[in-house]
Amino acid sequence: MAADSPNPDALIDIAILDDDLDFRNYMEDVLKDEGAYNVRTFAHPDDLFAAAEQQLPDIVLLDMKMGEFKGDVVLEQLQTRWPGLCVIVVTGYPSYEDMRATFKMNVFDYITKPFSLAQLRQVLKHAVETRDLGKTPQDRLRERLGHRIKVLRVEHDWSLKDLAGTTKLSVSQISAIERGAHLPSMESLLAISKAFDKKPSEILQSIDF
Repeated sequence: MAADSPNPDALIDIAILDDDLDFRNYMEDVLKDEGAYNVRTFAHPDDLFAAAEQQLPDIVLLDMKMGEFKGDVVLEQLQTRWPGLCVIVVTGYPSYEDMRATFKMNVFDYITKPFSLAQLRQVLKHAVETRDLGKTPQDRLRERLGHRIKVLRVEHDWSLKDLAGTTKLSVSQISAIERGAHLPSMESLLAISKAFDKKPSEILQSIDF
């Protein structure tokens, strides 16, 4: 069930390019009902490109067979302009050769019409989780830093209690940091870094943020 008042900043932005009006309307209705997505639909590639210049979508659902527009050409243009953009190809009854050629173009995934709502949900869920979509930079920083601290603790064969004793922080504080629920304060980060005999900059550099 969709949330009563979803926060637009937390929604996954999906752009759909397809020449079939009925399909665009169906997808827009279905995805908006999920309550997790902002949906923009386009019939012409130029309209998609112009919109992406203003606000880059998190995910593009790209129809590969659109009459006068060739999906592979549009895909190449998208990847040239926005390397790393998450593109999910949507098409009807593809051949094995079509599928091989498409995956060689580095799309994220491939979904075949007709597909079930469950299939669509699964593909989108996989994209969101794999690409860390819909998260703020603060969310990603908390999660990556927390994970790195947990890895260091495990490498030292320490329990939460062991690290708490060394840093003079509480077990609950360290647990919240490792789960990505909270960022450590400067004092906490200094204490944790010292416990692992590292500089804070070394830990921050290691999380690739």
